[in-house]
Amino acid sequence: MSTVIEPGKNGAPAPLTRKDFVTDQEVRWCPGCGDYAILNAVQQVFPKLGIPREKFVFIAGIGCSSRFPYYMNTYGFHTIHGRAPAVATGVKIANPELSVWVATGDGDALSIGGNHLIHALRRNIDIKILMFNNRIYGLTKGQYSPTSEVGKKTKSTPYGSVDAPMNPISLALGAEASFVARSIDVHAVHLQDVLMQAAAHKGSAFIEILQNCNIFNDGAWEDVAAKEVRDERNVDLRHGQPIKFGKAKDKGFVLKGLEIEVVTIGENGITEADLLVHDASDPHGRLAWILSRCTWPDFPVPIGVFKSVSRPTYEVGMHEQMARAKADKGPGNLERLLSGGETWMVG
Repeated sequence: MSTVIEPGKNGAPAPLTRKDFVTDQEVRWCPGCGDYAILNAVQQVFPKLGIPREKFVFIAGIGCSSRFPYYMNTYGFHTIHGRAPAVATGVKIANPELSVWVATGDGDALSIGGNHLIHALRRNIDIKILMFNNRIYGLTKGQYSPTSEVGKKTKSTPYGSVDAPMNPISLALGAEASFVARSIDVHAVHLQDVLMQAAAHKGSAFIEILQNCNIFNDGAWEDVAAKEVRDERNVDLRHGQPIKFGKAKDKGFVLKGLEIEVVTIGENGITEADLLVHDASDPHGRLAWILSRCTWPDFPVPIGVFKSVSRPTYEVGMHEQMARAKADKGPGNLERLLSGGETWMVG
């Protein structure tokens, strides 16, 4: 870490600022890439968390998003394709005091890394996974990804993809993540708010960030993220509040059986009291699952926190188990472990 934090009043550390998390490395994403907005949001949020800079670690795999550790003035690892959650798990277990974050993409996380992602989430290891979803492989120059829409023409699917795309939010909920959220790269205030909530959560946090790749998939989310349409095509989920949207906040969701229906307040006798109230605290994530299936153009796209529940974390349970084992059997002896019991020599 190259920046020196000067002492503040009475010898206490000076408050951290965004500049403390900026490195001397040239940021080498394509001009106009949504990754710049995400980097800025993270650098804006970290100083507000009250965590010493040396307690942060950023882990990344392979892909454009995985340059992140170079641009964050914290500890970090640039690991191998799809394995960032596994490495992050090891870091958190080795030093539970660290604030461990993962930067990954839709290809890195959901293709070669799918198995590592779901197990990190189900274990409820206290790591924060930011998945940049631009629906394309950007680093390798424009092949279709696990989130590309059906019919997507790319260098690897010249006649259009026939694969059904994955739904990252549904996947995270199915993997029993204790915190699941979605935001958009250029919605700066919203993204920072979601990051703050993820940071405060104790347990596995998965944040899908809809992100534009202006070189290989420009306009990936323009139909829901563009400034002129976002009021009508996003619905911001707020725990304990009615689910409503629109420029005048006059539209909303109601639940008919197990199906979401879009209604307009004032029509057919609908009032705000009829609207579905969001509950992110359901440990089973039942409402969160139904909301995760809402996609444009059939529905406005839900953003915000789908699920946030409290349950024991993996690293705490593991360290408690280790402490009990030491109390019962004393400190371990590696040589005795390797040579004890049934052994044999290979000649």
